[in-house]
Amino acid sequence: MDSMTRSRAQLSGSAVSDVFRGARVGVVIPVYNEAAFVGEVVDTLPAFVDRAYVVDDCSTDDTWRVVQERQAAHATDTVVRQADGGRFGPSLVPIRHDSNRGRGAAVKTGYRAALGDGMDVVAVMDGDGQMDPDRLDDLVRPVADGVADYAKGNRLGAPEHRSEMTAWRRFGNRLLSVLTRVASGYWGTSDSQNGYTAISADTLEALDLEEVYDGYGFLNDMLVRLNVLDARVVEVPMPAIYGDEESGIEYRSFVPALSLLLAQLFAWRLTTKYTVGQLHPVAVLYGLGLGSGAFGLGYVTHWFAPLADEAGRLQLAFVILGTSATVTLVALALDRLHNRHLVTDGERP
Repeated sequence: MDSMTRSRAQLSGSAVSDVFRGARVGVVIPVYNEAAFVGEVVDTLPAFVDRAYVVDDCSTDDTWRVVQERQAAHATDTVVRQADGGRFGPSLVPIRHDSNRGRGAAVKTGYRAALGDGMDVVAVMDGDGQMDPDRLDDLVRPVADGVADYAKGNRLGAPEHRSEMTAWRRFGNRLLSVLTRVASGYWGTSDSQNGYTAISADTLEALDLEEVYDGYGFLNDMLVRLNVLDARVVEVPMPAIYGDEESGIEYRSFVPALSLLLAQLFAWRLTTKYTVGQLHPVAVLYGLGLGSGAFGLGYVTHWFAPLADEAGRLQLAFVILGTSATVTLVALALDRLHNRHLVTDGERP
């Protein structure tokens, strides 16, 4: 642990509690085969964190042993520091799944534990060392101050922040970010695959965690469900950090699979947000645009029996497709306008 981190970890209990107006902060650390990194992640957590929930998703390496050793070390250091009138970082809560369930499932397990312990703000920091602990304050603060319900990192906003990303990773991330904007309604967000987040306990309790996706599509699913709750989201700029760790995501298979999931979530959001209770114009326009588009494609490819000669059939099909595109674009614009206020800059008005 470096001198800066150690000095922050040795803040007095009263100083720590005043950082976020007394809000209790929990951090969920999902891990799978991160024995080489998770120890340092735990050791460098800021002193304002009250509890860290390290959720081992049934690792096959020494991750669980490292987590248990860190728990014993932190418990001893906490007793020593408290005896001196100080405080040594968060208490550590290790949790282990009996089978591999996916990153989303590990985060959900941590969320439930944090809610059960009465945490007010719950952050997520991966155990692979790619998330700078000094950025945690920037994520927690807008949520603790009540100006946002959910904070997430953004590595795509500035060239210097995405400089460590490979061209292929940037392409995949940007593509998924665009698709997630459409599916979720959070048009002012980027870097949908950034898992460095913080959320308020009230928002967590309003979510049906059982329904949230267990795999790597968890982050995208969360944004869609948060939009239905009209949750306010803030993005925190941060640089991409990569070391010797290996990503568990294969973009060639992940992008198509997640695209299908986002299409399903998009339909669910429209149905839940814009048709329950009162039919909203956004749902009507999307229905007309997408429905007429499907009809036009079917007509031009002979899926439906032609109603005129070949030239007339093609002309009518293109008119239908043009109308579909126009109506869909109007629906997109209205959807964006309707949700614009949900992306905040994180500052108090």
